[in-house]
Amino acid sequence: MPEVIFTGPAGRLEGRYHPAKQKNAPIAMVLHPHPQFRGNMNHPIVYQVYYAFVARGFSVLRFNFRGVGRSQGSFDHGTGELADAASALDWAQTINPEARACWVAGFSFGAWIGMQLLMRRPEVEGFISIAPEPNRYDFSFLAPCPSSGLIVHGEKDIVAPAKDVNTLVEKLKTQKGIVIDQQTIPGANHFFEDKMEPLMETITSYLDMRLANVR
Repeated sequence: MPEVIFTGPAGRLEGRYHPAKQKNAPIAMVLHPHPQFRGNMNHPIVYQVYYAFVARGFSVLRFNFRGVGRSQGSFDHGTGELADAASALDWAQTINPEARACWVAGFSFGAWIGMQLLMRRPEVEGFISIAPEPNRYDFSFLAPCPSSGLIVHGEKDIVAPAKDVNTLVEKLKTQKGIVIDQQTIPGANHFFEDKMEPLMETITSYLDMRLANVR
């Protein structure tokens, strides 16, 4: 799990990168929650999702948005963070020129950034969006959603109420050829406290299902 430093729009960005053994392995990038609420690349959910991709043969990157840890710059309310994510994906693709596919995963604020990124990058073929907050952030850019993916949230999430997530999913499900898999973790709050195991089981099962269809 080597530490990496690469150039972002506001200066250097700090990350952790795990290269795959196969040259044409897919790339995955995992985005952390809100920088102003102690979100960083070592958040337990980000860490676990990172290793779920590693275990499935991906080249995986997680990094700190601007102003977090040793990443330069300061919080930019999503605009700069999206630019950071695009730069991070550029970096990962530069060192993996033969990568056959790309996935983006994100938790909370990171889910919002990740879904904006997939709108701009047609090579992103799958996403995992954990506890997105359509009540707080504007998801109207998903018109249409270009990739199939998983949206997973907690039954007792009061930060991002289920009714708002359901509305988002119903809107995304209307597009032909795109399959949005929605999973609700019973009894889980926004941070999946004491529910990490069912959360990760849901994510890994989804990944295994998608990857089985690729091979």
